[in-house]
Amino acid sequence: METRRIDPVNCSVARALSVVGERWSLLIVREALDGARRFGEFHSRLGIARNLLATRLETLVTAGVMRRVPYQEPGDRQRFAYELTEQGRALRPTLVALLEWGDRYLADPEGPSVVVRHRPVDDGSPCDEPVKVVLECAAGHSHLAPEDVCRTPGPGARFVESS
Repeated sequence: METRRIDPVNCSVARALSVVGERWSLLIVREALDGARRFGEFHSRLGIARNLLATRLETLVTAGVMRRVPYQEPGDRQRFAYELTEQGRALRPTLVALLEWGDRYLADPEGPSVVVRHRPVDDGSPCDEPVKVVLECAAGHSHLAPEDVCRTPGPGARFVESS
């Protein structure tokens, strides 16, 4: 008996990993979220080889995660800074989720090295509480456990036949 299953090649997870699945790529995005903009800042913060950094930045720019912004110091040649696009800033929940997972399963015995916190709100009142990623369905049911969610075919699903 043949059953249909979703084609694993036509997958947004695989597409996302082709852009940010290499270790340095997400670390570059992390540093950009923390304010790094210039090549030298990424290099000194990450300790990554210059040629590898250049390659990863190019991949992120080509994919639309970052954009090059020209700048020039007085007396210097024009250079480029790197800014996250909306697409790049939208990776923050992904990084927070990875951080939570790492803190839970891989942190030092003393605890996590960083805590992501809610910045003070617009009216100036402090919040400063830790941030966490929460799974929520469109009906508003939140704090879903991993076993409470499943993958189902979407409108762009392709299928392969299996026996």
